[in-house]
Amino acid sequence: MAGSDPATRGTSAPETPTTPRAPRAPGPPGPPQAPEAVKILIAGGFGVGKTTMVGSVSEIVPLRTEEPLTSAGLDVDDLDGIEEKRATTVALDFGRITLSPELVLYLFGTPGQQRFWFMWNDLAIGALGAVVLIDVRRPESSFAAVDFFERRGIPFVVGVNGFHGRHPYTPEEIRDALALPERTPVLLCDARERTSCRDVLITLIDELIASSAQDRR
Repeated sequence: MAGSDPATRGTSAPETPTTPRAPRAPGPPGPPQAPEAVKILIAGGFGVGKTTMVGSVSEIVPLRTEEPLTSAGLDVDDLDGIEEKRATTVALDFGRITLSPELVLYLFGTPGQQRFWFMWNDLAIGALGAVVLIDVRRPESSFAAVDFFERRGIPFVVGVNGFHGRHPYTPEEIRDALALPERTPVLLCDARERTSCRDVLITLIDELIASSAQDRR
């Protein structure tokens, strides 16, 4: 797989300032408290599995804003490698997962088509972190998502979605192709499997807690 220059991966939306605050690490027992709510984005290119991931892991019926693909979009939507796709997210996906009595994640899936990227800035407001999903068959479709979070300083992990359960590349090969630093976790996953998606989210939360602890030193 060919490597990518971080400066030329893709086109990102304008800068939006964020003030992320990592979730609390578990503390000693005390009076019951409401769980901490954390906003997480599920992002990536067109057709990488974002809607599937939110739906697989959500403990509530997910909110979806899918519309059928039509012939009118053939000139603007690149269906190379995803010819079987019949619908697309035009606004957002929303789901929720409780990781512990102290921590609830609210998941916001971003639209993947370039003409909807303007919405990413609004969706990113208040987000503490993100999962960037990669289609193992066409990783270049998520270059812009990687740039988006790097430029804004929003922590993220990369989930390599193996379509049909196939993972022809190792995490290190994916890291090299995306020109990612060693500190960015790259995980093989299956967006159809709840446990696999949950493991990716737990890794992200662990990273946020570790990063927050490092900043306080």
